[in-house]
Order: sequence, then structure tokens, then C-alpha cells
Amino acid sequence: LAPFILSFSSLTAKVGKTSLIMSLVGEEFPEQVPPRAEEITIPADVTPEKVPTHIFFCLCYIRVPIILVGNKSDLRCGSSMETILPIMNQFSEIETCVECSAKNLKNISELFYYAQKAVLHPTAPLYDPEDKQLKPSCVRALTRIFYISDQDNDRILSDAELNSFQKSCFGNPLAPQALEDVKTVVWKNTSDGVQDNGLTLNGFLFLNTLFIQRGRHETTWTILRKFGYDDNLELTDDYLYPELRVPVGCTTELNHQGYQFIQQLFDKYDEDKDSALSPKELRNLFCVCPYMPWGPEVYMTVPTTNEGYISNHGYLCQWTLSAYLDIHRCLEHLGYLGYPILTEQDSQTAAVTVTREKKVDLEKRQTQRSVFLCKVIGPRGTGKSAFLQAFLDRCDRQILLFTINSDHAKVAFSPYVINTVQVSNQEKYLILNEVDVETEFLKKSDASCDVACLMYDISDPHSFNYCASIYKQHYMESNIPCVLVASKVDLPEVKQFHGMTPAEFCYKHRLPPPMPFSTLSLDSTSKNIYTRLAWAAMYPHLNGSDMTNTTFWLRVALGSAVVAVLGFAIYRAVARLK
Repeated sequence: LAPFILSFSSLTAKVGKTSLIMSLVGEEFPEQVPPRAEEITIPADVTPEKVPTHIFFCLCYIRVPIILVGNKSDLRCGSSMETILPIMNQFSEIETCVECSAKNLKNISELFYYAQKAVLHPTAPLYDPEDKQLKPSCVRALTRIFYISDQDNDRILSDAELNSFQKSCFGNPLAPQALEDVKTVVWKNTSDGVQDNGLTLNGFLFLNTLFIQRGRHETTWTILRKFGYDDNLELTDDYLYPELRVPVGCTTELNHQGYQFIQQLFDKYDEDKDSALSPKELRNLFCVCPYMPWGPEVYMTVPTTNEGYISNHGYLCQWTLSAYLDIHRCLEHLGYLGYPILTEQDSQTAAVTVTREKKVDLEKRQTQRSVFLCKVIGPRGTGKSAFLQAFLDRCDRQILLFTINSDHAKVAFSPYVINTVQVSNQEKYLILNEVDVETEFLKKSDASCDVACLMYDISDPHSFNYCASIYKQHYMESNIPCVLVASKVDLPEVKQFHGMTPAEFCYKHRLPPPMPFSTLSLDSTSKNIYTRLAWAAMYPHLNGSDMTNTTFWLRVALGSAVVAVLGFAIYRAVARLK
């Protein structure tokens, strides 16, 4: 604990302020006392709380915790507490009253103990003495702590959960009899504090109220600080935003511990055990957060059930996306959910892996990463949004039905989708990001990704020219692999207004041939595109290596020959009709 400042103040002189301090430090009454002592530092080993204390004198009133001290009790017979207590009850800033004597060394150590306690464990943020109840901010904090500690989500703290909570906060579990005594006290003083032999939320709040009323503020403060709260009952920045260094070229992913924690949360709040979270179950999961971390766009970002609920797989996908795109916000959410407490880790960073730099992966021609980013680029009207939703197994008609039948307040389209694909018998996460090139490619870093998907519309003669321009401007000189996708293959193909055909362009720049795609039928050919994108992202050094001159141009030549023969046959047939 950091040192704190203790101010001695009185409206009159010679009440014994200096004598009290010198008696504490010297452990005996000083016969010669200076008229006024300058600032004094009491070492930590002299005080009960083992905290160094700086003391100074002032005659001003400051709105801070106050200890009302009746000094020179050796000059008075009996106690003055009866006349002092009404004053204490009148002013909420007064934490406690104590009578002492510097001459007899009466209550000297106790005085400084109460002073330190008033600073380290103040009453004011927790309790309203006039209403005799916890303050709203304290209720909110303790409610969050209760829900985090209720690990089976039955709204009751069982003996096992209470002992886990006790051990986490105080280092040791309660003895069985002590546990029963606690529940007995709550049961006798509340109507609904104990249910099914466990503590309810009201019982938990009553217990903390009782601690404070009996002067055991430190018990409640120990609980609050263990769960990340500061003196103003706000979660500290150190708790919510632990330092995590992510070098340029590295990415962030949840590791096994992180996935294990969020899976346990899913199991806890999936009340009907249907392997999906309804909107209500999702709200319950995030009830310990001050705001809803996932907006309505999540339903268009991850796989969902036929009812439009977030599936277990989709839930893991969304956490993966959060960890990749905004790790600090992800750590914040894990903090709200109690990750460090429930996993007994120093911070949420234990749930995260920072990958090695991408240039090292390129040099070694292998990667251990599990999450890859693909930017989907193309002119407006190409079908990029449909391409993203098809990755979640939604065709155009399914998207329309989903938005109409969904019972969510509002379904919003998202520029991101995420799902898993199998690459070399390994499951990898692939993130697709729809890019509006005209507004988003303002600097070189905007084009950065693991693989670029350049999409053109075969029915629009200007479409491919746009993709070719983007490739030459942003990707031709980079190490980022590119895959071309020919969309709307269910429509008649037209000649592209470019110097060469898309196939010729791909060959010239050593790119894989364009892959056909249509949202009307999500067949294996269309779905293979996503595997191809993930493969290119995982093995960028192999991209285009399957396009040898012989095999590629043999396909092109055969195709041209077939077209020529068919064209000549049609010409002769038409000529005969004339």
C-alpha cells in the first residue's frame, strides 16, 4: 500500500496534537514538547496497518474522512463519549470517535489505526448512515461480484461457491461451522437472504451491510479491491486495461486458457442447453458489463442457428474476431466478466497469445497463427456483401428471411464476417472484411491483410478494370497473396473493357485463375473459394505456384479451340439457313 497523509486539525491550540504524535513515535510521554512540530513521517513498522504515514498540521476544514479525538483523558474522570456520539451521528464525514491520553499512552496506537483505516477503508463510498443502507454504486459493484461468483447461474451462492469466493478474496476457505453461522445470521435477519441452503443476492448484500455497520469496512473493501475496484467504486484502468505489447506485424489471438474461459461462460448462460444463446441469454451473460459489448451487427457477423440465435460456434467466432481486431477492448470485456479472479491469473493477458511477426513466418515459410484476415475488394454492386454472408451459409433468400423473421430489435449489416475453414487438416479462423476502396484505401497500411480477394462482376464490362487497377496500385509489389473471384456467374458473361482477359491478367501476374461464384447456389465450387483464400493466407509463398506455363496455357488454348470450333459451326449453320 502507498503511504498516505494524515492531517491533525483543531480550532484551538494546546490540545495535545504534537504530544500524541511524539508519544506514538517514542512510545513514551515527552516531558518537553515543541510548540509546533513540522511535517512528520511515521515509519510503517510503527503502525498496525504497516503503512508509512505523513502527518502535517492545519486549521482548515477539508472534506475528508474525520476521526474525532478526545485527548487528555487523564485529566477527566469518566467518559465524554455520551456527549460526542450525537456529533458523530450528525456528520457523516466522522468515521469514529476515540478518547486517548498522550501522557498515559492510552489508545495512541488505536488512534492511528482508526485514522489509517478511515483512509484505506472509508465508509462514505459504501454506506449511507442516514438511510442505514448501502449506496447505489456499492450495490452495483457487489451485484457484479455476486453474479461472477455464482458460477452455475442459479442465482444462489452454494457452499462450494462461497468457499471459492472466500479463498479468492481472503486466501482461505471458511470452516464448515463458520459457513453455517454466516448463513444463520443472514437467515435470521432477512426474509429471502437464504434459499436452498445458499446465499441469494439480497443475502450477500445484507452480509456486507452488516460488516460495515459493525465497523468491519475492511472486509467489504478487500472484496471490492480483489474484483478490481478503486476508492470511487470504479474498476481501475490497471484492472481493465493491462499492458500488452503488440509489435508491428504481429496479431493477437485467444489461447487455450482464453477459449476455455469463454466456453465456460457460454455453458453457464445457455440455460436451455440448446448450444445457442438467445437474446435474453446473451444479455444475461453480459449483465456484469456496464454496456452491451456486442451490437445487433453480431447476428450478421457470425454463424447463427435457424432461429437466428448465436450458436456456440458463432459465439467463439465473435470472441476470436474481437481479440484480433481490438485486443484492448477484448481485454476490457474479459475484465468485466471476471477473468483474472475466476482463473486465478494476474490479468486478462494470460488469455491472449501475441503471434510472431509476419515477416518471420514468410522467412520460415510456415506459421502457427490460427486467425487470418482477408479483405474483399471490388466495385460497388459486385456482390461483396452477399459473398460475405455466403461464408456463413446464407444465400440471398436466407438473408432476407433472416432479417424479416429475426426477433432481435434491429439487425445491422456488418463489414466483417468470421467462420472456420479446414486447411491441411487444421481448423483455421478466416475473417472476411468488405472494403469500400473509394473511402478506405487512403494509405498503404489500409491495404494490409493476409490475403486480398479481388472481386469483379462478369456481367459488368467495367468491373474487372477496377480490380486490375487496385491490384497494380496496392498489391503487385507486396507479399500479400491475391485471389480473383468472378461473381454473378449465373448471369451472361460480357467482355471486360481491359487490355487483356481476366485469365490472361492472372497468368501475367502469376495469380491463380479467377474462381467462379454465385449466390444463387452455394455449391461446393463456390464454397471452395473460402478454403482457397485461407490456404493462400496460410501459405503465401506458394500462391500462384500451381500455375505453370504448360498447364495453364494448355487450358487456355483448349478453351480457345473449343470456342473457335463452336463459332465456325454456328456460322456454317446460319449460312445454310440463308
